[in-house]
Amino acid sequence: MSSEQMLEKSLDVLAIGEAMAEFNQQPDGRYLAGFGGDTSNCAIAAARMGARTGYLTQLGDDLFGEQLLALWRHEGIETQGVQRIAGAETGLYFVTHGDGGHRFSYRRAGSAASRMRPTDLPPSVVQGAHWLHCSGISQAISASACDAVFEAIARARSAGTHVSYDLNFRPALWPATRALAIARETLAHCDLFFPSIDEIGALTGLLRHDDILRWSHDQGAKRVALKLGASGCLVSDANGTRLIAPHPVTPVDATGAGDCFAGALLARLSAGDTLDRAARLANIAAALSTCGHGAVAPLPTLAEVFAAEG
Repeated sequence: MSSEQMLEKSLDVLAIGEAMAEFNQQPDGRYLAGFGGDTSNCAIAAARMGARTGYLTQLGDDLFGEQLLALWRHEGIETQGVQRIAGAETGLYFVTHGDGGHRFSYRRAGSAASRMRPTDLPPSVVQGAHWLHCSGISQAISASACDAVFEAIARARSAGTHVSYDLNFRPALWPATRALAIARETLAHCDLFFPSIDEIGALTGLLRHDDILRWSHDQGAKRVALKLGASGCLVSDANGTRLIAPHPVTPVDATGAGDCFAGALLARLSAGDTLDRAARLANIAAALSTCGHGAVAPLPTLAEVFAAEG
């Protein structure tokens, strides 16, 4: 065993990507200030579900960067992998709501996180986690950030750290051809894949559940949790495919629900749950997260998830 593999795993989940300030439109038209960013949402969700969690990113030396650091520290998230970049800004986005669901408008060009490079990764942070969680958005924000994610994955593989990957395909961020090529390369090193039915259909053209799961495993993903929205999820591994029933709620804002699902599932796997049990609790957590506005504020605690399970 290498010296990297002998490092103590002090974290259950380490997420890498971009965190942002959020302005979420309310029913009266006003905007509620908060925070988001898919992998940051995932990290906070995992922390509220009891996991030892850290985040790996770059922030601007602005007010939003200070507030995000304060948020993570309040949530008990390790910030050793967070760097402040002088002269850079922290990204932000707006969420509006309509008949077609929620819509995002981003202001992130040249953000501190998009300037992340492989050489910027702090030593030993990745190797000290049981899970490294990344996403298509982590890779899409810039070529250098994409390279940084692959460097983090390489460090994870060399240290016995598992890799989870949320597809989170956003056509506005990059061309489908590049997104597909990057996804395939990532899945070759992936222990747990989180595609959503709509996004993977848009990226690959596959619509049938069994075709999507087969494609995911063929690319290299060992386990898959296919998010089906209000219909729950499908989990697939060496033991076959199982449908995990949804948790019924009356949603008001689905922002960050998929991120919550991933964070909750990783937290429960870290706690020793089976994939099926972890997915069941993750379904409940994701459903509860849609009962309030914003990506972070409605994320439930483990106690709230257990109470909802009944």
